Amino acid sequence: MTEPEQFPYLERETFPGQEGLVPLIPSTLSRDGNSISVQGLLDTGAAVNVLPHDVGVRLGVDWDSQTFPINLTGTFEGVEARGLLVKATVGKFAPVALAFAWTKSDAHPLLLGQINFFQEFDVCFFRSRLSFNVAPCNSR
Repeated sequence: MTEPEQFPYLERETFPGQEGLVPLIPSTLSRDGNSISVQGLLDTGAAVNVLPHDVGVRLGVDWDSQTFPINLTGTFEGVEARGLLVKATVGKFAPVALAFAWTKSDAHPLLLGQINFFQEFDVCFFRSRLSFNVAPCNSR
């Protein structure tokens, strides 16, 4: 069993003009020889991982070449999205394939949700300690 890695909650804008502490996890995303460092917001309420448009562009992906449409709901309803597979390295762990709904919008953070971040990693939140632990799922 792999030992978990601990991460601190980090400050970011949670509402316009208001800062708050949230579970942001540093990661490296890579695709087709391009890699970038990002911070993803762990969102247990998000059904899917969501990638802002500019992050996909920075990875060198062409929007028009992605032909798998994704229908998003909730706050993303009406935002055009397409499926995108990306390799992600989280902390000290081996890279994993993450499936994203790559949106045509930059009005949101990179979200890590149930499909498939929380299928790849176990996460334990310690909000009172302002930290969280992450480890690959035992099934891997």
